[in-house]
Amino acid sequence: MPRDYVRRSKPKRNSRSPRSGGRGRAPERRIPWLALTLVVLLAASLGYLIYLVKGSADARTATKAAQSTQSPPPAPVNPIDQRPVEKWRYIEQLENKEVVVDVPQVEESSQRYLMQCGSFRSAAQAEQLKARIAFQGMVAQVRRSEGSNGVWYRVILGPYERKRQAEQDKHKLLRTNVNHCAIWNWEG
Repeated sequence: MPRDYVRRSKPKRNSRSPRSGGRGRAPERRIPWLALTLVVLLAASLGYLIYLVKGSADARTATKAAQSTQSPPPAPVNPIDQRPVEKWRYIEQLENKEVVVDVPQVEESSQRYLMQCGSFRSAAQAEQLKARIAFQGMVAQVRRSEGSNGVWYRVILGPYERKRQAEQDKHKLLRTNVNHCAIWNWEG
């Protein structure tokens, strides 16, 4: 059976109900006993702490007053004026110690080295690289070589007595963006 909710009669409400237009009783407020207890305990502990600090300060001033009447205070000593006492003896031992180092003799080899920095088909490209190397203060040579692949123009530096000298020059050239230099044994 269908109900008509629009024309339904409104139920009567209790006059004491808070929804009614009349004023009813206000809800009871509860006392927060836990919060109140914590506040009282905090205040009591703070007061006790102040009492302890004040008592210790009085005792300190009393002992200082008693000490000041008994003897004069010692003269202040500046720690900068005093020379520090050394705790260790190794400083003296190292001053008198002589260290002997055996340096192995470098074996003189009859081997000589060259460094090749480029190989080009055209002599103009080889001369350009030679000029870039010359700007670094090194002397390069352009050598022509003929083989089964045709004519090549190699840019070489050397001869070097030791490989370390060739590596030093190679690192100088790497800093100036001359890459792909290879160190080989000198053949002629």
